[in-house]
Parts: sequence; C-alpha cells; structure tokens
Amino acid sequence: MKRYSTTRQKIDKSGKRVYSTTYYPKIQIGDNDQFIYPKFGDRLDTLAHRYYGDTSLWWIIAKANGIKGKAAVSTDEMLRIPSNIPQILENFKKINNIG
Repeated sequence: MKRYSTTRQKIDKSGKRVYSTTYYPKIQIGDNDQFIYPKFGDRLDTLAHRYYGDTSLWWIIAKANGIKGKAAVSTDEMLRIPSNIPQILENFKKINNIG
C-alpha cells in the first residue's frame, strides 16, 4: 500500500491537488494479539514488515499502542501487535469511504 493510495484527493479552487483527512479506526484488543518487547533499532515500519509483511501497515501498531509523532520505539516498553488485520482494514475503509 503506497503512502497516499487510500487518501482521498480533490482539486481546490486554485487548481491544486489537496488531500482529505484520513481517519483511523479504534483497534480493539483481540485474543490472538501478540505482546512483544521491541529489539534495539526497531521502528514501526520494520515491525509492520516483520509481523504483517507490509511496511505501510505501521499505523496499526502505532494506533494500537497510542504512539504519535515518532517512528522509533523503545526497547523497554511492551507493544501490542494486533492480529485481526482484515477487520482493521475493513473498518479503515469504511470510516474513510474507500471503495
């Protein structure tokens, strides 16, 4: 998934392309969620690649753990890795009126 592939776009009055706000769903805790301590050098995108095979899903880990404004994660804080990715993505598409 590319960075802006799910962001709605429109052309404003001056002819410039602008992006709409992207909304992220609340991520409920699931029975199959994993809890990990990150390794030194881990970032949200590398964790998303390790657990989901897709770096663009970094936002799921960030949202589930209340992480805002940073990509690096601390090795001394446990992180939740949500497991129900299809449902999370369906909720994402629903609240953003995507396809």
